Amino acid sequence: MGRSRRSIPEELLLLALDPTTGTTAQPQSLDLGLAGAQLVELALAGRIAPDGDRIAVVVPRPTGDPTLDCALELLRRRGAPVRAVNWIGGPRLGLRQTYLSHLERCGMVHAVAGQMCGVLPTTRYQATDTAISREIKARLDSAIRTGVPPDPRTAALAALAHAVGLGKHLYPGNEGRSSRSRLRDLIRHDPMGGLVAHAVMDVQNGVAAQPRRSPAPAGRPASAGVRSAPEPARGVPMQPRHGSMARAVAH
Repeated sequence: MGRSRRSIPEELLLLALDPTTGTTAQPQSLDLGLAGAQLVELALAGRIAPDGDRIAVVVPRPTGDPTLDCALELLRRRGAPVRAVNWIGGPRLGLRQTYLSHLERCGMVHAVAGQMCGVLPTTRYQATDTAISREIKARLDSAIRTGVPPDPRTAALAALAHAVGLGKHLYPGNEGRSSRSRLRDLIRHDPMGGLVAHAVMDVQNGVAAQPRRSPAPAGRPASAGVRSAPEPARGVPMQPRHGSMARAVAH
């Protein structure tokens, strides 16, 4: 897969970055969303496909993206389709840091060293070009405003943004209520995006024991089978660096 286009995990992370503070909104659920975004990206690359509420590898050939290829190889080793909720709920240590480091290498963010309580070293990440984040959000705005079915990438990004609770970060206050509602409704426009978005919300709600219905197909009323993302937890403090671990990610 070429690197001329930003991946959905990268775009989700850029949407979550606060341009003023350099912190990421919804850090805990964002980690789940990044794992789900990898599945969507692999599906768009033709490597995996939904099989009910499960994910099946259909073409094990590498994409050329090391992070995606690692996920693809782990899926291949399972030997059988994997439930999306189990995959997304599995350990993904360092995934957010991996994507932040990649964005830094690409020049889209830069690291700002700091301290917590004047002692513990921390790192914040600031966008080097806020126009990129504005362009990504403008695609969501257009889909919300026009009501025209968006392209699969934008539909999946909207579904994941809703699932991880970025609605109040992107469209705050009472004036953003209708936009948040329409963001949620976009979940029905992409089957894979809908599947992983529901899986992200199921993991957050502790619903992982029983299979769930497949996402509602396009054309079904938005209220059918669409869940609301958990309320955002604002003001999550940054985490300190521990021992020999890499720089801490701003939370």
